[in-house]
Amino acid sequence: MEKTSAKTRTVRLVITALFLAMNVALSSFGVPVPGGHLYLNDVVICLAAIMLNPFEAFMVGGVGAFLGDFFFYPAPMFVSLVTHGIQAVVISLCSHKLFKKKPLLGAIVGVTIGALIMVAGYTFGRAFIYSTKEYALLKLPFQFLQAGVGAVLGTFLCFGTGIKKQFDKSVR
Repeated sequence: MEKTSAKTRTVRLVITALFLAMNVALSSFGVPVPGGHLYLNDVVICLAAIMLNPFEAFMVGGVGAFLGDFFFYPAPMFVSLVTHGIQAVVISLCSHKLFKKKPLLGAIVGVTIGALIMVAGYTFGRAFIYSTKEYALLKLPFQFLQAGVGAVLGTFLCFGTGIKKQFDKSVR
């Protein structure tokens, strides 16, 4: 295991905290769409998970979504912790371990698997929390929309704008 400098650890901690705060903030409101709301915190979760290691990604995805729900809509907060936490870890593992030499491919595979994890987690979570599978099925199209928007925008922001390149430069 390579040794990291105090400066690098500090930069990683600050960036993780920044993404976590952004996740909480974007959990506070949704963009109205016919029949529901689209929450943009998935964009932050995907972006952070592509760039950060699995532990940091879990903190941003799982803990950030948990806190967002805790403050604004507590019913599904544990579903968010588990679902977004696993989603973020899988994206990070695909980006950093599975496809280490091809980061864009790893990110695409990761956000695709992560989107499926998010949709399945919230579908089963809603059925459990609200005790009705009909409600969970009713919200299924919004889950796919949210997961898709988060995956595409998160990947684009990371690679299309050069954020990942800047991040990698700052943590060396």
